[in-house]
Amino acid sequence: MDGVLILDKPAGMTSHDAVNRLRRITGERSIGHLGTLDPMATGVLPMLLGRMTRLAQFYLHCEKTYEGEIRLGYATDTYDATGEPSGPPVAVNCQEREAEIRAAATGFIGVIEQTPPPYSAKKISGVPAYKLARKNKAVELKPVQVEIKKLEITSVQADLVSFRAQVASGTYLRSIAHDLGRQVGVGGHLASLRRTAVGEFGIGEAHGFEKLDHIKTQPLPSPMSDNEYYVKSELGQYLRHPRTLLPAFPSVSAPPETLPRLLNGNAVNLPEFSSAKMVKVFRNQTDLIAVVQRVAGTLFQPKVVLGVVENQAMETCHRK
Repeated sequence: MDGVLILDKPAGMTSHDAVNRLRRITGERSIGHLGTLDPMATGVLPMLLGRMTRLAQFYLHCEKTYEGEIRLGYATDTYDATGEPSGPPVAVNCQEREAEIRAAATGFIGVIEQTPPPYSAKKISGVPAYKLARKNKAVELKPVQVEIKKLEITSVQADLVSFRAQVASGTYLRSIAHDLGRQVGVGGHLASLRRTAVGEFGIGEAHGFEKLDHIKTQPLPSPMSDNEYYVKSELGQYLRHPRTLLPAFPSVSAPPETLPRLLNGNAVNLPEFSSAKMVKVFRNQTDLIAVVQRVAGTLFQPKVVLGVVENQAMETCHRK
C-alpha cells in the first residue's frame, strides 16, 4: 500500500503512536512520518506509506508553520504545559505589557542560537536528553543555530500570548516560549500548539482518526482478498495524488523502453529537462517509479527508485 496521507494528529498521542495506529488501520507495516510532533501538539503530520517512505529524504529540511499560545507567569521543566513549574507563579497582565512582549518576540526572528529543551530527543553522549531528565540527571545541551522566518503575535489577553510562526526544520517552539518568558522577566511556557503546515502539506487536507477509523469499522466483504481491496479503495480517497508530491520537481511519463534502465538504477536521457536538477518519473499518470537527478547536460541518474505498482487495486485507489 503506497501513498502519502496527511494526518491531523490529536493531542495526547506521540507521533510514534500515530504511526502504529495507522498501521492497524491500513495493514501496511512500512509507514514513516515527516517531522515529530510533541504529544500535547496537534495538527499536520504527513505519513508516508509503503514505497513512499523512500521520499522522506526530500523533506528533511522543509519549513513548518504553527499556531499556538504561550502562557506567561511561570516556566516549566519541559517548557510546555505538561511539565512541572520551575518556580512560583508571577502575576502578569499581558495587555499592560503588550508593547514589551511584541518587541521581545521581534528579536527571535532570523537566524538565532537556540538551546533545545531538556526534555527533547537531542542526544548527550548518545543518550536522548529526555531520558536523562526523567532520571533527574543534569542535562546540558549546547545551543544550535535555527531560523525563525516569522513570529507574529496575533493577540494578548490575561496571561496568554497567541502567535503564528514559520520556522525552519529543527526549531523548538517550546524553547521560543521559554525564552520569551525569560526575556520579559516573568517566565513562560508553551500552553498549546497546532501545526498548520509542513512544507507543501497544509491543515486543510489533513484527516483525523475519526475518519480513518471508519475504514475498518465498515462491514467488509469476503473472501479475504476482497477485504484487502476494500480497505485500499477506501483509503485511496485520503491519499495525496502522486503527481502533487514534491511540486518543485517537474514530472515526466517515461516511455516503456526506458523503464528497465530506470528500475535497474541506470541513467536516462531527458532532453526536455536540461535545466532541472531533479525530475519525478512516472510510468503513467499515477505510478511514480523514480526521482532522478541531473548529472550532466540532459543525463539523469536515479536518486530514488520506487519500482512499479503491479497491484491494480492500488491504482484504483489513486483514481478515486
